[in-house]
Amino acid sequence: MRNDQLATGERPPAEAATRAPIGERELIWMMALLMALNAFGIDAILPALDALASDLGAQGNNRQFVVGAYLLAAGIGTLVPGAFADRYGRRPVLFVALFLYITLSIACALASTFDMLVLLRAAQGFFAAGIIALPPAIIRDRVGGDKMARMMSLIFVIFLLVPAVAPSIGQGVLVLMGDWRWIFASMALAGVVMSAWVYFRLPETLHEEDRQEIRIGPIARNMKSAVTLRETIGYTLGSALVFGGLFGFINSSQQLIGEAFGAGDRFPLIFAICAGCMALANWSNSRIVERFGARKVSHAALFAFIAVAAAQLYFANQPDETLWTFVPLMAANMSLLGFIGANFGSIALQPFRHIAGAASSAQGFLRMTSGALLGAFVGYAYDGTARPLAAALLVTAVLSLAFVLFSERGELFGEKMPEDA
Repeated sequence: MRNDQLATGERPPAEAATRAPIGERELIWMMALLMALNAFGIDAILPALDALASDLGAQGNNRQFVVGAYLLAAGIGTLVPGAFADRYGRRPVLFVALFLYITLSIACALASTFDMLVLLRAAQGFFAAGIIALPPAIIRDRVGGDKMARMMSLIFVIFLLVPAVAPSIGQGVLVLMGDWRWIFASMALAGVVMSAWVYFRLPETLHEEDRQEIRIGPIARNMKSAVTLRETIGYTLGSALVFGGLFGFINSSQQLIGEAFGAGDRFPLIFAICAGCMALANWSNSRIVERFGARKVSHAALFAFIAVAAAQLYFANQPDETLWTFVPLMAANMSLLGFIGANFGSIALQPFRHIAGAASSAQGFLRMTSGALLGAFVGYAYDGTARPLAAALLVTAVLSLAFVLFSERGELFGEKMPEDA
């Protein structure tokens, strides 16, 4: 075991004896960019939605299904890989997910009708769900407690750089190649690069003593415990709600910013500012979470989120709302999500080290499907103003607080989590 692992209490990879150990920094970058494949798959196509809709004959808000179908199917798909990863290991399941992500990206580029594209996007999200579900389990294999929250925050810093630049990349590809289909080709290329990196550098992190049998009964019990334990269920549902509001913004952002506020050419830059603020907040969270604890930081951020969402709703109901009031408030709320997301996820996964794959899948399923459905509803409610989005952000944040209070039995700002990795 390396000295830095001994010092931090980090568990060495299961294949440490046969594979050169991967350091913490490289692991963080790798997990972040794996998760970012999904973010790239969602956000790179946003600037091309208008061209895509025109080319394939999609009407009105229907263009949002290209994003919503992926998000919802990815949420459903997260139920599948965790149990297999707990039995066969993280690497084999991850390679299957990457292969299907690449294959279906190419298929999307060849789609001839809008309905076909939506179906392929749903398949892409479903079968590549391991890219979402496995990185938290891999991190949980190695560390726990507030240290896990710190590492997940750093992962989200890098992960969020991709949605910050993905619309600009998508727009660049659209301008350079003149066809939105090349954006999907770029997704496939990114998947190939990540597959090579994982193959050569990622050791198997699942320890032999933690392997689970593939039996429906134990798997169902493991997943049930991951989403019914009172101490964690409020955090899973709470994050689903607040990120549902974020998904609503993603679904309607091109129409809201580009059309309602008349900033079509500046859409990639504005989207980058909002996502960049979220990345900066995650970096800040990584610097303070081990000192103050994931609970104290995330609870304070949730109260601030509610206050900002209330301000958003007030301005959205003014007849003369402008881009200059909408963007700062949206960026502020996305920043606050940086202090909520990684911390809520770490708290929810903390009790389940021995079944981290199944727990990550079950919680990811609940989080992603609920968030995607809510996001699709919010996006489809777009009426040419920011009112539906602002109302959704406030309502979901208040409900999230109620769920957290349930998990914490009415007491907020609790103690730090133990590092029991």
